[in-house]
Amino acid sequence: MEVLARQLLLLYLALMPQESIGLHEKTEVYLEVFGNSEIRSQTEEIVKHAASQLSLCVSETVETAAHTCLNTALLKFKERDELARIFKLWLRPQASSSSSSSSSSSSSREGAAPVLMSKAWDYRVRQHLGTRYDARRGCFDWDLSMKLHEKGCGVINKQEYVRWRERGLAFEMREGVYHVTNPSLLSFRVFSQRGNSVAVRGYWGDIVSSPFLCFGIESDDKSHLKTHHEQHVKTAQDVSFANVQLLFQALSSRRRTSSTPPSDTERQEPSTHTDLTPVTINDLMRLSGITVTFLPMDSLHKLPQKKQYSHFFNIIYLSLSCVQHLGSAIAQIAAPDAVVVMELAKFILDLNKDQEAELAKKAAILALQAGLEPWHEGKSDDSHAVFIPQKKK
Repeated sequence: MEVLARQLLLLYLALMPQESIGLHEKTEVYLEVFGNSEIRSQTEEIVKHAASQLSLCVSETVETAAHTCLNTALLKFKERDELARIFKLWLRPQASSSSSSSSSSSSSREGAAPVLMSKAWDYRVRQHLGTRYDARRGCFDWDLSMKLHEKGCGVINKQEYVRWRERGLAFEMREGVYHVTNPSLLSFRVFSQRGNSVAVRGYWGDIVSSPFLCFGIESDDKSHLKTHHEQHVKTAQDVSFANVQLLFQALSSRRRTSSTPPSDTERQEPSTHTDLTPVTINDLMRLSGITVTFLPMDSLHKLPQKKQYSHFFNIIYLSLSCVQHLGSAIAQIAAPDAVVVMELAKFILDLNKDQEAELAKKAAILALQAGLEPWHEGKSDDSHAVFIPQKKK
C-alpha cells in the first residue's frame, strides 16, 4: 500500500497547477520526490500538504472520486484506511541527517519511529555488497561502466551515479540542503526473527539500477544526447529534467479550463520564491479525456469474473516482478486488439545475460499459454516484450 500511496503523491505533484507553482520548480520538486532518498525542507512542506489533502481524499465515503485522476473509490475500505494511515505517518516530523535524531525501527505500524534515511540506505548497501563494501567505489564504477554503459546508458555519468549509489541522491538541482528523509520511499517489510514476524520500517527499493532509467537515458531531442570527445555533453539529470518538464507542459495543454500557457521566461528560468500557494484536491488540474482509477490489491485475479472487464483493457503493462501474472487472467481481460507489454530483465544488473534470456523465454512461454503471441509490427527492444491476442484461424 505504500507504493500506491507514493503513486498518488506523484500524481498529485504532477497535477499541481502553474498558478500555485512554476513549471521549473514543479519539475524540480517532482524529480526530488521521485528519485531522492532525502529532500529539502521546502519540498518536505509540499509533501506534507499533499499528504494531508490525499488523506482527506481517501477517507471520504462518497462513491464518486474527489478527483478523476485520484480515484480510490473502488478500493476496499481497509485499503483506504491503510492509505490514510500512511499519509498521516508522512505528516509527522521526518528524521533529518543534519540533526542528532537517531534511527530506529518499530514493529508497531501505528507508532513507527522516524527512520534516518542515511542509515537505512547504508544498511542496504552493506547488505548488498557484503565483504566488497570497503571497495564499494570500485563496485559502483564497474556497474556503471561495464553494465549500464554497455546497455546503452552512456548519458549517466560517474559523478551522479556514484552519488546516488552512496547516498540515494539522484537529483541535486539546487544548492539547497538535502537532509530530510523522503517518507514516500519508506515501507514496512516483515522479517522472521526467532520464530516471530517483525515488521521493520525502512528503505527496501532499488540501490543498483538508479532512477535515471525512467526519464534520463532517452530523448526525442537528440541534442540532449550529443557527445564531445566521446563524452556526453548533458547528464542524465539534465535529460530527466527536460523530459519531465516536457511531460508537464503536455499535461497543462490537456486542462479542461483555458489557462495561460507558461511563458518562455518561466520555462527557462528557475523560480526563486519558496512561499507556494497551498493546493487543495479541487485546485488540481482537471485533464480532458484522462482518468486514473486505482483497483484493489487482489483485483487481477478477480477482474475476469466481472462482466464489465471482460476483454476490456486495450493496453496492459506488467513489470518484471509480475511475470507470473502473465496468464489466462490477462487474456480474459485483454481487448481483441489489445497490446500487452512485459518488462524484461535488461536493467536488473545482478543478472547475467543467460539469466536475462531465461526470463525472456519464460515470459514468451507464459504468454503463449495464455493465448498471446509476439507483436512483430510494433517497436521491439531488449527491455520489453510486446504481445497481442492470438488471431483465431
